[in-house]
Amino acid sequence: MGQVKPSYVPARSEEQTESGTLILRDGTTAEIRLARPDDSDALRDFIERLPPESRRHRVFSERIPPTDLIDFLCNSSDPHTHLTQIVTRVWRGEKRIIAAGSYFAKEKTTAEVALAVDDSFHGKGLGTLLLERMALLAIRHGFSRLWATTHAENSAMREVFRESGFEFRETVEGGAMQVELSALPTASSVLRSEVRDRVATAASLRPFFQPNAVAVVGASRDPAAIGHRIVEALVSNRFQGPVYPINPKAAVVACIPAYPSAKALPEPVDLAIIAVPRDIVLRAVDECAERGVRALVVITAGFAEIGGDGQDLQNRLVEKVRSHGMRMVGPNCMGLLNTNPNVRLNASFAAAAPPAGRVAMLSQSGALGLAILRAAQHLNLGLSTFVSVGNKADVSGNDLLQYWEEDSDTDVILLYLESFGNPRRFAPLARRVGRRKPIVAVKGGRTQAGSRAAGSHTAALAGSEVGAEALFRQTGVIRADTLDEMFALASALGNQPLPRGRRVAIMTNAGGPAILCADACEAGGLTVIELSPEIKTQLAAFLPATASRSNPVDLIASASSEDYRRAIEILLPTEDVDALIIIYIPVDTTYAHTILEGIREGISNGRAKGGGEKPILLCWMAEERLGGAIQVAGEHIPIYASPETPAQALSKIATYAEWRTQPLGMIPDFEDMNFSLIKGVCAKAIQTRGEGWLSAEETRMVLAATGLATPAGGLARTADEAATIASEIGFPVAVKLASSTLVHKTEIGGVHLHVKDQAAVRRAYKDIHDRLAKEGRREAMDGVLVQPMMSGGVEVMVGVTHDPLFGPLIAFGLGGIHVEILRDVCFRVAPLTDRDAAEMVREIRGHRLLKGYRGHPAADLSAIEDVLLRISRLVEEIHEITELDLNPIFAFPPGQACRIVDARIWASFSPLKR
Repeated sequence: MGQVKPSYVPARSEEQTESGTLILRDGTTAEIRLARPDDSDALRDFIERLPPESRRHRVFSERIPPTDLIDFLCNSSDPHTHLTQIVTRVWRGEKRIIAAGSYFAKEKTTAEVALAVDDSFHGKGLGTLLLERMALLAIRHGFSRLWATTHAENSAMREVFRESGFEFRETVEGGAMQVELSALPTASSVLRSEVRDRVATAASLRPFFQPNAVAVVGASRDPAAIGHRIVEALVSNRFQGPVYPINPKAAVVACIPAYPSAKALPEPVDLAIIAVPRDIVLRAVDECAERGVRALVVITAGFAEIGGDGQDLQNRLVEKVRSHGMRMVGPNCMGLLNTNPNVRLNASFAAAAPPAGRVAMLSQSGALGLAILRAAQHLNLGLSTFVSVGNKADVSGNDLLQYWEEDSDTDVILLYLESFGNPRRFAPLARRVGRRKPIVAVKGGRTQAGSRAAGSHTAALAGSEVGAEALFRQTGVIRADTLDEMFALASALGNQPLPRGRRVAIMTNAGGPAILCADACEAGGLTVIELSPEIKTQLAAFLPATASRSNPVDLIASASSEDYRRAIEILLPTEDVDALIIIYIPVDTTYAHTILEGIREGISNGRAKGGGEKPILLCWMAEERLGGAIQVAGEHIPIYASPETPAQALSKIATYAEWRTQPLGMIPDFEDMNFSLIKGVCAKAIQTRGEGWLSAEETRMVLAATGLATPAGGLARTADEAATIASEIGFPVAVKLASSTLVHKTEIGGVHLHVKDQAAVRRAYKDIHDRLAKEGRREAMDGVLVQPMMSGGVEVMVGVTHDPLFGPLIAFGLGGIHVEILRDVCFRVAPLTDRDAAEMVREIRGHRLLKGYRGHPAADLSAIEDVLLRISRLVEEIHEITELDLNPIFAFPPGQACRIVDARIWASFSPLKR
């Protein structure tokens, strides 16, 4: 195993590297892409605008370069010799190039790089972003080092190199400075890239939540119209800034002077809400851009959600928004809110805002968003911000995670998701954010069938929800099954400390609810502990003899407020208890208020006696509803109506608390893996036969180049060759069909085990050959694989299937025939960290077999983890491998490693195969 990479390295697809959106340091945006031949005039215009000194560093001359050189720069068809990227933005009324960078092959692994930024865009971090993209492209096309020359006094360019985080060396000769830097990512360059992205993204979203003013484009005088309701929401919620209705046919809307267009506004406005008919949205965007609007919320529907021309129109909308350097929420959304008293922004058509709090929420559904806001009011769940993202055409959940990570008003993040935009980007973000702030997600659409033809065990086992479930597990996201559970979790997370362990004490005045609560605790992995004799003695001092002093502590129906107070004071500070659940069901509602005061006093005193860092959850089953929480000395104690709910919430919170305290996983990089050989094998197979299963010989070559052990033996194409190989490795042997087209060998009699001599080997070969010939499939036989019989280990499997959205999904479970009968398999999304691999091995129900069971020796767990990590690295690097099964793998006792007995690998032109 070689160097170790941080697990938060961002995943970038090739398309994202070659083209996409850059977020600059000031929060504005620009578009980046490869130069094309038709960019010649725009590039010449850009170079002409550069000062002579900048021009010299960009094209190595202070003069305007000749046409043939500009044409050369705009031709990126051969990236192994040279390549140019341009950054564009609408500026002064037209789309222009505002930055450009090129590299040129200097030596086999070194490229000379030159870049320039328009003077009007200096200081926005654009040069560093451009250099980062150039380095990624250079690496992809075989260059590991970049070389540049500039003037020694060019402080701006030297700052670009320093800010990049790449390893570099400066050499000054006369007035010129030569810079040589490694294009390979380092811990420093990755960390700086993450910080730049986080800071810039947060800056780009700030105008949405802290605008200086809000314009409502499409503000109607009709009280039923959405545009009118948004104006009313802004005013009635007392937004702390000007509100500007835009209506070309009205002078006044909702008692506020209106303006005919955004261009007529008296001042630049940070945020514009667009609620106009679909066909004039693009024109409204142009007018907002002309007046300096930085953020747009497009309420209007009729875009990608209807398909067809709606998708085309949305693409044009996004292109226009980004070309103007703006950000957009929507389209097809209900708006957003910020409850901060200094802002008081309700830029939505929700009738009333929820109470202020420290919980942020994203909803992908506008209609459900309205219901969520009403539920938050009913439960008294305080929100900091709320965003309905609609079609997520620009601002995504990933962007909002980065904003909320830095938002001092937010402690807990809630997500209602119906789809993932970029789950491979979500993974490192959620993992990082979740270390500081809990993320709770409800994922809709979890029962939709993900049907496709599956040629391997792994693909057959991976359903539509496998990717989402695996992603949440890996990143520490707390998955809620329902909206009610999401609110239950939010109430506890937002108001109570995280538990330090899983030991729970339950106290009640009725046995039935306590039994349900205890069952739910145990089902969720919590421990309803046995109380110590000392604690029981203290409880016996005041409880009647009929009360239960075991856990759950049953104060019985006649319990008084004093009984509740004293029991809480005893249980809460107990060192053996990590959390306390209090249950009350009234026998006589007359005393409910008195009981509540006893609970409050007990909590206050119990906190003072040493129970300050433990969560407390209250199940209040009285008819009198207390809202979502009660206050105790400034603390909010969450309240639940059923006894199972606090137990279920606490169990998921305890799992999250354990995840957060564990060290970050690392992604290992194996120096002994020969990726060039593997890529060559796959490329040759695809070129020769098209996409499909690799042959047995090709598969063994790939596994060997991955550093994975297979049994001795080899491929035999005749009966005599099979007998010879068997004699060399020793009897008994296994003789198995080798075929790149037939997958399930046992179903056609293609596996002969415990073959004891050469004659039996020849008979086995002939039997397999004759069976296929009889079925008319003789050409499917590439030969037979002859291997020694394996014994003494535990059979496990490792597999990979490709999800169009999540990418490679890696599976682990018991192997052999058990994999599909028992379905004891767990999944993770690649890339795996060492922590992911360790968790997978210990997560399956069959883990007891791997630890050693009833005299059977334990398996080499570290060797199994090594296989998982190598396979993860393989499919991350070799995109042609889109499906893989290693089944069975014999896991031998510690120190004796693993052997892959059977393997199948599918090589494809594209990850989106079949």
